Amino acid sequence: MTDIVFEQTGAWGVITLNREKALNALTWDMVKAMRAQLIAWAGDDTVKAVLVKGAGERAFCAGGDIRWLHDAAKADPAHASEFFREEYRNNSLIYHYPKPYVALIDGIVMGGGVGISVHGDFRVAGDATLFAMPETGIGLFPDVGGGHFMPRLHDGLGLYYALTGARAKAADCMAAGIATHYAPAGKYAELESALMAVPLGAHAHGDIETVLDVYAGDPGHAGVNDLRGDVARLFVGHETLASLMAALKADDSAFAGETLKTLERMSPTSMALTFQQMQRGHTLDFDDNIKMEFRIVRRVMEGHDFFEGVRAQILDKDREPKWQPASLAALNEDEIAKYFEALGEAELVLP
Repeated sequence: MTDIVFEQTGAWGVITLNREKALNALTWDMVKAMRAQLIAWAGDDTVKAVLVKGAGERAFCAGGDIRWLHDAAKADPAHASEFFREEYRNNSLIYHYPKPYVALIDGIVMGGGVGISVHGDFRVAGDATLFAMPETGIGLFPDVGGGHFMPRLHDGLGLYYALTGARAKAADCMAAGIATHYAPAGKYAELESALMAVPLGAHAHGDIETVLDVYAGDPGHAGVNDLRGDVARLFVGHETLASLMAALKADDSAFAGETLKTLERMSPTSMALTFQQMQRGHTLDFDDNIKMEFRIVRRVMEGHDFFEGVRAQILDKDREPKWQPASLAALNEDEIAKYFEALGEAELVLP
């Protein structure tokens, strides 16, 4: 069985992530094949738009193949980092893609799955949509362009999602701006058929949006809106992570208390990297941000916390990672700064 399937249906190039049992997690071969096909379709006048979806009902894409990455990076960090090089080049291609790009993000959409959806023109949530960037819990950081799109979410929601790994359902994704459209479960398959049937002419973008609007529904109450005031009050305006943590500790709200409990479980190094990534990414264009993220991840692959996080959360599942250093207070700012330094000949090069 092919892990990723490419088809042309009328004027559409259709990509199906086809690892249903693995929640459509991305392998290196899948990323390479997807990028090659997108480049081919960009130059094919018979293809007017691209649609990407996941096989099965559980997931759009749960991210990259973390077990493989863990094993590969233990053996050869430089080699494993080449997966990210290819993945980030694919993310950049999607961000700059010259034709309408539609992602049907029903089901789980996390990590690498966010990278192949959120940078496109249209992200259609469904009733099973569950978004998260939970990387700080496994010693990583919200990469695949997270440093670009997350700081641009309103009211501090991007930094909140980035640091805590909080999950967002369909209504939350719409409220936060992660999804552009929502279609209810009863109309989701019909929507896809309608998209395939629409004549795509010179105004393909508008033609697609018209169909999406026809099938749009009400996703219901967005729980994140109940938190939006607290998030804005506590996550916006901090120049340092220490300032943010101090604000949470000084606040007597239930939200602040629960958020602190969550953050205390995360890798201190990952939290520091993520905070800096969001601060810097807010002022960078997409490609400069993704180059920055490659510098960070290349160093993460040579560190401790990623391997410990995967061990504790995915391999042994004891949920008791032993982070190094174990606290934010023990972090060395000079060491954190080194993650952002240029890589010389190993730099990520984009077209």
